[in-house]
Amino acid sequence: MLTIRSLYKTYPNGVRALSDVSLDIPNGMFGLLGPNGAGKSTLMRTIATLQEPDAGSIKLGDLDVLADKVAIRRILGYLPQEFGVYPKVSAEAMLEHLAVLKGVTHRGERRELVGALLHQVNLYEVRKRKLGGFSGGMRQRFGIAQALIGDPKLVIVDEPTAGLDPEERQRFLNLLAEIGERVVVILSTHIVEDVSELCPRMAIIAEGRVRLAGEPRETIRALAGRVWRRVIDKGALADYRAHMTVLSTRLAGGATLIHVLADGRPEEGFESIPPDLEDVYFGQLQQAAGARVA
Repeated sequence: MLTIRSLYKTYPNGVRALSDVSLDIPNGMFGLLGPNGAGKSTLMRTIATLQEPDAGSIKLGDLDVLADKVAIRRILGYLPQEFGVYPKVSAEAMLEHLAVLKGVTHRGERRELVGALLHQVNLYEVRKRKLGGFSGGMRQRFGIAQALIGDPKLVIVDEPTAGLDPEERQRFLNLLAEIGERVVVILSTHIVEDVSELCPRMAIIAEGRVRLAGEPRETIRALAGRVWRRVIDKGALADYRAHMTVLSTRLAGGATLIHVLADGRPEEGFESIPPDLEDVYFGQLQQAAGARVA
């Protein structure tokens, strides 16, 4: 169990990235959902001991993450949002080098580990290929392989599927699901579908605050009977936004389809629809925006 309590972080330019963030994250896949700039990456870097918070505590079991950074780094796997590679080095050679840095100094043990990791992420057949020739999805899978060196107890992946095609994205998510059967895996993303497909528990963060935490199915159930849909003229959208809580909009056959949050039918022409996690997500972002304006 990863336990985060009352975490705060304000940058020198005055931007408050985290404000009283508290979370309980058990073993398994945990989705951290929020828009760009919500504070997700700041939280991930803080858990990974790459920066200090202004206040608060983080514990993995009995281990104090902020007080014993060396110990947590031994059992941490981290795939940051911006993951660079040496383009002229092969996947196998790079993993061997990283394994040495992680303390796997025995040559036979290291080769066995590297081979097993390459098999696990389905890159063994291209192990001699230079990393510069990898596709985006292959590079992300390599990133997971390096994160798994040392048999980590905590794995953090920050926006891992951004820019991947549908096939690579699904392959990558399946790999994360397998890893999440054994350890704490935090998936930080702004892609709602990734969380709804993969994570039994989640939190939504916006404006540096945790807006909602729990099981995706329970958060969706809480909106039952409160989400409404209709097609409108695009020119009328501003008027609907002015007097209704518009969750989302999308083009449908040249017209605009809107989802609205309301306790009863907003007006004639709206139909009630089953909510999904996207409705939950946009509803929380609306509340965050309303709180900021207020």
